[in-house]
Amino acid sequence: MNKIGFDNELYLKEQSSAILNRIKEHGFSKLYLEFGGKILFDYHAARVLPGFDPNVKMKLLERLKDSVEVLMCICAIDIEKKKLRADFGITYDADTLRTIDDFNEWGIKVRAVVITRFDGQPGAVSFMNKLQRRGVSVYTHKFTKGYPTDVDLIVSEEGYGANEYIETERPIVVVTGPGPGSGKLATCLSQLYHEHKRGIKATYAKFETFPIWNLPLQHPVNIAYEAATAELRDVNMLDHFHLDAYNQKAVNYNRDIEAFPLLKRIIERITGAPSFYKSPTDMGVNRAGFAIIDDEAVKEASKQEIIRRYFRYSCEYAMGLCDKDTVQRVELLMKDLSLTATDRKVVEPAREAANMAKEKNKGNKGIYSGAALELKDGTIITGYNSPLLHASSSVVLNAIKKLAGIPNNIDLLPGHILTSLMNFKKEILQGAPLSLDLEETLITLAISATTNPGAEAAMHKLKELAGCEIHLTHMPTPGDAAGLRKLGLNTTSDPDFASKALYIG
Repeated sequence: MNKIGFDNELYLKEQSSAILNRIKEHGFSKLYLEFGGKILFDYHAARVLPGFDPNVKMKLLERLKDSVEVLMCICAIDIEKKKLRADFGITYDADTLRTIDDFNEWGIKVRAVVITRFDGQPGAVSFMNKLQRRGVSVYTHKFTKGYPTDVDLIVSEEGYGANEYIETERPIVVVTGPGPGSGKLATCLSQLYHEHKRGIKATYAKFETFPIWNLPLQHPVNIAYEAATAELRDVNMLDHFHLDAYNQKAVNYNRDIEAFPLLKRIIERITGAPSFYKSPTDMGVNRAGFAIIDDEAVKEASKQEIIRRYFRYSCEYAMGLCDKDTVQRVELLMKDLSLTATDRKVVEPAREAANMAKEKNKGNKGIYSGAALELKDGTIITGYNSPLLHASSSVVLNAIKKLAGIPNNIDLLPGHILTSLMNFKKEILQGAPLSLDLEETLITLAISATTNPGAEAAMHKLKELAGCEIHLTHMPTPGDAAGLRKLGLNTTSDPDFASKALYIG
């Protein structure tokens, strides 16, 4: 259990050296570094590369902070659509605010926010006002004229020249933003255009983690990335430009490979010189593959992530959030690796717990939900729903009892508190579901801990659940999902609803 497959210190050394060399190797004075993926809380990387610190990229920037400043990009269309960051359940604009706060806490300077593809959208205007009134510099960039085919128009005063120049002071400018399509690349190239107009020798590179270019195309780590981006239709491919230039196999994904010829021409037009980049892999700064220290551990972790993605997309399909093709794409990836849903250890025990609830006629209003949680020592804990508790509440309480050495027959939540809370929900909140979701259960546990030493001991074991695996036979309610996320559990569920009601608040 929990084998370490990745060396963070080695990665920090390799990646920081590669970034600094990117500036030095051709005598550049400034590097615009596009950050793909998440700078903080990169839990996908942590799941497929066991040992990977979800915040290691921010730690790298902290090491370079005297040389680094940040441009945050967000697409006006995403603001208007209220697009969500799924792992936190918050909108992209809220995530931008949170990320600025994070950079400030780490002592890294945020120069400005760039609202891309801006066309006066009301939501974008409101967001801009909010930022400016809090002292944050904001720039707006419209859709670039001529993009993507007319290079002459793109690299002109009507194209990139129409964007306001953002003055920066430090040699490394990190350009990041929430999700794909935030306008990071366009912002980098726009700045490159303006820098060269001013006689500043600037260049561009992309900070990447996945796919890992020096792992085989069919390595589970790279397949897991393809599964993670199934809704985007990304496909990993051999970088034929890299193979032609260096006679070396390298893995990249289709969008970067397809965009490379155009991107190369744009950079050459901006700089007025042949590009030293011979492939899209060249453009990336990605040393993650050199920090893998246990390939077998990484392979197994990646296979488990592919199964998690299958469950996630299956649930999103049930909720109308993705199409069937997305689910089928991940199913094909699973077949390529001879994986099934039940290769996830907690799936079958959860389903057995649901069947047990039905046999014992426990459940709630004809719904029989089961849950299974795998502790870090490999022990499987199960639970099921009842008129008092959701299945996720039941299994978490059972798990912390086990960790605290408390017998199963000991109640952590006093009956009088449960009765009071349920009466409150019924009489005051009028019609709210009476059984406790996980978030409500955790609050009740904290109250109980003030007078119950057993509850207090169990409560302190909650932090040991972070990184554990859990499966539910029914999709979690908002309160369950929030609780599971806050505990740091790797959650999957079958694509079945936990209530016959159409609306679940």
